Amino acid sequence: MNEKRNMKAKTRTLCVAAPIDPRTSRSQSMSEEWDYQIRLTISDEFAEIARTDPQNAALAPIGEILAKRHAALRNQFDAFVGYVTQAETQGVEHFPLYKWTKATIEDPVKKAKHIKSFSIHVEGEEVYPKAAADALEADLSPLVGGGVVEKLSKHDTNPANNPQAPAHLR
Repeated sequence: MNEKRNMKAKTRTLCVAAPIDPRTSRSQSMSEEWDYQIRLTISDEFAEIARTDPQNAALAPIGEILAKRHAALRNQFDAFVGYVTQAETQGVEHFPLYKWTKATIEDPVKKAKHIKSFSIHVEGEEVYPKAAADALEADLSPLVGGGVVEKLSKHDTNPANNPQAPAHLR
């Protein structure tokens, strides 16, 4: 059962960590629920601290909530770099989003955006049930606008709600 959940999460990870490739996505029946991910946009002043020292006292309000929910921050830019590195090591032909992700990390404007963006992983999972996402959203929402967290967003794994790679980058 746990292995099946892990495979499901890995399949859907591309939906939220990077846009999905329609050739590899799996449709869901009406009875299945989508998984979710919470993302935070951290202010310029604190983004580098969050990337390199997430236990820093300046981030304590976030850290307390994440600890309560068995969660951790993951920088989106670093996740993209990891995807590209893994693709280049294991063969880009096995990574359908390689070109798009590589173009993203090489674009200075997109880098600046993603360096401030952090996904929240719950119990080591990139995507998780709606109840977990809703709880995180409720706990973290009061921090938005307080100087550290600029924005909070909730993303689902429904392919219709996720951007697709441009044709020239597939």
